[in-house]
Amino acid sequence: MRGFLRRACADAGDADDLAQETFLAAWSSLWNYRGGASFRSWLCAIAWKKALTLKRGRGRERRRMEALSEPTRGEICPDARLDLTSALSALPAEQRAAVALCLGGDFSHAEAAHALGLPLGTIKSHVQRGRAKLLAALGGGDD
Repeated sequence: MRGFLRRACADAGDADDLAQETFLAAWSSLWNYRGGASFRSWLCAIAWKKALTLKRGRGRERRRMEALSEPTRGEICPDARLDLTSALSALPAEQRAAVALCLGGDFSHAEAAHALGLPLGTIKSHVQRGRAKLLAALGGGDD
């Protein structure tokens, strides 16, 4: 498993961590193993999914850091900032938090669900409904 992950990740430290996470995940979901494929391929599938998740997470983190280091294109006018603050404060607390994380903080829906301790579907609904309410309150179109 470590050999596969070392070749797939090109980083020995990440591969070791992912191997450990893979075995923990396999142990906790051993009841899911159906026996249709070999046990080894089942483990490798778990490891590969973990590796992809790590890669996606690092990509998001890199994009966040790049966005923070980029100069701002222009300041939001004070009136628009007040309108946005007012529209956000009108949202229910959980919806406001989901919108702030996903739309304002560039969190994925899964990251926001984990951070807020809510189901993924609930986060997706909160973001969609919150975005629609913000657009309506700010007089924007739905594009």
